[in-house]
Amino acid sequence: LNDLHVDDGDENTERGNWANKKEYILSMIGYAVGLGNIWRFPYLAYKNGGGAFLIPYFTMLVLTGIPLFFLESALGQFCSQGPINLWRAVPILQGVGVAMVMVTLIVSIYYNVIIAYSLYYMFASMQFPLPWSSCSSNSSCSDTPTVYCNVSGVLMANWTQENITCPSSSIMPVSVQTPSEQYWDRVALQRSSGLDETGPVVWHLALCLLLSSIIVAAALIRGIKSSGKVVYFTATFPYVVIVILLIRGVTLEGARDGIEFYIGSQSNLTKLTEAEVWKDAATQTFYSLSVGWGGVMTLASYNNFHNNVFKDSFVVSLTNAGTSVFAGFAIFSILGHMAHIYKMPVGEVVKEGFGLAFIAYPDALSKLPISPLWSILFFFMLLTVGLDSQFAGIEVITTCLLDAFPKLFKSKHALLTLTTSSILYLLGLPCVTRAGIYWVTLIDQFVASWVLLFLALLEVAGVAYIYGGNRFIKDIEMMLGKKTFAFWLWWRACWFFISPCIIVVILVWSVITFVPPTYGEVPYPPWGLALGWLMIAFILLWIPAVAVYKLIKAKGNPWKRLKSLCSPSDKWHPYLDVHRGERYSEERCRHRKSHNNKFV
Repeated sequence: LNDLHVDDGDENTERGNWANKKEYILSMIGYAVGLGNIWRFPYLAYKNGGGAFLIPYFTMLVLTGIPLFFLESALGQFCSQGPINLWRAVPILQGVGVAMVMVTLIVSIYYNVIIAYSLYYMFASMQFPLPWSSCSSNSSCSDTPTVYCNVSGVLMANWTQENITCPSSSIMPVSVQTPSEQYWDRVALQRSSGLDETGPVVWHLALCLLLSSIIVAAALIRGIKSSGKVVYFTATFPYVVIVILLIRGVTLEGARDGIEFYIGSQSNLTKLTEAEVWKDAATQTFYSLSVGWGGVMTLASYNNFHNNVFKDSFVVSLTNAGTSVFAGFAIFSILGHMAHIYKMPVGEVVKEGFGLAFIAYPDALSKLPISPLWSILFFFMLLTVGLDSQFAGIEVITTCLLDAFPKLFKSKHALLTLTTSSILYLLGLPCVTRAGIYWVTLIDQFVASWVLLFLALLEVAGVAYIYGGNRFIKDIEMMLGKKTFAFWLWWRACWFFISPCIIVVILVWSVITFVPPTYGEVPYPPWGLALGWLMIAFILLWIPAVAVYKLIKAKGNPWKRLKSLCSPSDKWHPYLDVHRGERYSEERCRHRKSHNNKFV
């Protein structure tokens, strides 16, 4: 019986391979290009000196982004295993692989919810006028807020340009919401007062979450064989939409102001002297390339052994960076138009994250002629951008289970995918209650944070120092052929020194400056923050736990045990015999610490 997730032409007849190179590259781009490229990068560029921000951004891309991306891709391709078994290279650090899978598992829960928000807004856009284009009957909402005073009675923003003074500070101001803020809070989320007040499940979101889970499960039903076909659409379509929105955007009045603010005459080179800007650049590079999540290794593990993984790393990294810059133009041209309509400076309409995707940008789109069309396109783009990142996340989980129990799961790939998707759906239900957005923000701020920096640091240090950078370079040459000494000098410098140093600096800085998350003005209850720290503990505890477990199970005196766990296990080698060559032949395995007859 031929397995569904293996084709006749596959080099690796047990695990399967990508049908062709295009599917791998598109899956990688789809994975790396996520919501951050659209809702985080443009805001960071604007905040950190506009065009000037591109200098630290591309510097960090070259110094940490590409080296780590290349390292992860090469590791995955070399041994054709997921992020847990890949640590047979350094058995004592196998817990790092488990921790990566746990991060991906937890993040997949709320990423699914964000896809559900996009679906909901996409369906809500199919009406004219758009439901967030004007206030529903409510006193605390205004289409053109006339006056907004802060608590001390200082005039903050006066949108009608009349002379109004604020009342004395004894009178508490009413916070005025724009129609799109009101729609997001009251209609889409039905948001409660805080994490304490869970409230019922919001049914329209629960149904959208179900739809999103079904789409993901259907795309991954045959693993990379089916998802490789889906990414032809999901990885390319966002570019079509960005181009359409950009063309629509630049023809609008006020678009120029928006772009000037983003990358233009408003660029501020003096910002480059601020360390914060470099930190933002490094973290954005890092999260944007999805390094440290296990996805890069997983997708690369389905490559042919001699695939040029070096070239691929550049193609994907640079495409990802280019997408971020390009998306910024589409975002800022339309925000510039909105600022023009509201007669406000661009800086006051710019938001990031949910505020940009579900409040500011929909608000701006509702001001355009044929607004439902632009709105449907925008949310469909958010949907596709989110989906292919979610595909890879779930692929990480299923690949690890398949690699761990090949006999058990090999013929049950579809069942495994359906079970994983169902469990993720159920775990996502708390995120679609009335307190859902608080859960999403909590997980995002705690889990998708400096934890990834810590995992990446252990990864690069483990490969460069414990496994041995030079040994790793020889492994890569088995795949790519010999390279010059000068070629490797640069990668050695990055892996041994530059990348780990930069990661340590950002890691320490991120931990020191870590502030407990809030959602807007709403603080989290102490138990909520405690839960956030517990999630971090749950992820990081795997690292010492696995190491201790392996030390207990090893043989010999303590020093001998440690030494044996810091050298590759017998099972660390290219997956197929054909590729093992001299260095991983059975002869050499006999010379190594064990006289196992595994390969004889």
